[in-house]
Amino acid sequence: MKKGLISLLVAPMLLVGTVLSGCGTKTTSTETSGGNGDKPVTIDFWYALSGKNGEVIKKMVDEFNHSQNEVKVNATFQGDYYTNHAKVMSAIAAGNPPDVTMVEVASVASFANSGALEDLTPYINGKDGIDKNDFIPGLLGNSTWNNKFYALPFNRSTPILYINKDKLKAAGLDENGPKNWDELESYAKKLSKKDTEWGFETPIDIWFYEALVAENGGKILSEDGKKALVDSPQAIEPIQYWKKMIDEGAMKMPPGAKYDAWAVADNDFINGKVAMIFDSTGSLNDLMSKAKFNVGTAFLPQKESYGVPTGGANLVMLAKSKKKDAAWKFMKWMTDQQQTIAFSQQTGYMPVRTSAVNSPDMQKFFSEKPQFKVAVDQLKYARPRPIAPGYKELQEVIMNEIQRAILGQATPEDAMKEAVNKANQLLNK
Repeated sequence: MKKGLISLLVAPMLLVGTVLSGCGTKTTSTETSGGNGDKPVTIDFWYALSGKNGEVIKKMVDEFNHSQNEVKVNATFQGDYYTNHAKVMSAIAAGNPPDVTMVEVASVASFANSGALEDLTPYINGKDGIDKNDFIPGLLGNSTWNNKFYALPFNRSTPILYINKDKLKAAGLDENGPKNWDELESYAKKLSKKDTEWGFETPIDIWFYEALVAENGGKILSEDGKKALVDSPQAIEPIQYWKKMIDEGAMKMPPGAKYDAWAVADNDFINGKVAMIFDSTGSLNDLMSKAKFNVGTAFLPQKESYGVPTGGANLVMLAKSKKKDAAWKFMKWMTDQQQTIAFSQQTGYMPVRTSAVNSPDMQKFFSEKPQFKVAVDQLKYARPRPIAPGYKELQEVIMNEIQRAILGQATPEDAMKEAVNKANQLLNK
């Protein structure tokens, strides 16, 4: 993580915290749900998906706008999750936020705690409400804060293992992929060619680290979210595991930071330089459409157990919106059964509703493309991302220290001890 970007993220947060003080009490509605005469209510929607997935978002918004004449949505791509996060905070501070936006799930608590988000509970339980129980339970963990419901699951994911099945088959390995950490390492070593091809590659990202810690029986934060626990043996061992494979030449750490590193890993996989990568299920449709080989997907290899964080983003309504009923109408439509089925099939993100997963349409799709079902099946081992108002900044601290350990600038033990010292200062502000 670049320190300049950290400053960019932290500074607007401090400003927002000041601006939003006293915003905890909010009304539940401020403006009409329908149009004003012949004119629809226009709302702004900021989204954070690009490429093919971004095109699907734009198509959905167009369909919503043509499906009725009460609400018109202006959809604007604002960059990836990090960039959109910073822009939303700046817009709130400036007094011109969008009405609806996507928020990466680990940031929901931070936004809600500052008073930036509208409590959706009255809308869910209102006359134009929805059946909250139809959302897949494993995806609701990052929707609430202080017993209030702030976010609707939208583009949700888990990390999965992507496999070049042709490479594994040619190497005499099980083309369905390794089942545990030891097998992942042995497969990766057998599939690597010194400095030209690697068996395994993954960005050194907090999301994948959270998964390995969970599989190893560890935790990132204490139950009350006020103490970091990444100096435990269970949290240190994943870093030692990654570093060992890198030193063996079996794993490549892609250059770059954040999603630039993800893009390198994706390209290396598509170009056949690596045989296996960790990535979001949300990349599935894109990778399958580009790869010239047989793409397989599997659970992340287990350690003590399987275990993955859920991820992706939720839809939230900004507390400062003056068009809340119109915003709710749009959020409700974007997350209903038919939309989540279509969105899942065109991207790889999971359907967010149980009724969608069980629908004949989705079951037929899963039977034809079983790669799309892996993330749904893996949900039984899923857990929400750590929930604490300061986690957005804390995860940058942890990633910095992991990078230092991987690069040999500190031992994993010393790096994680430093991470805990810095993290606890953030959590106890």
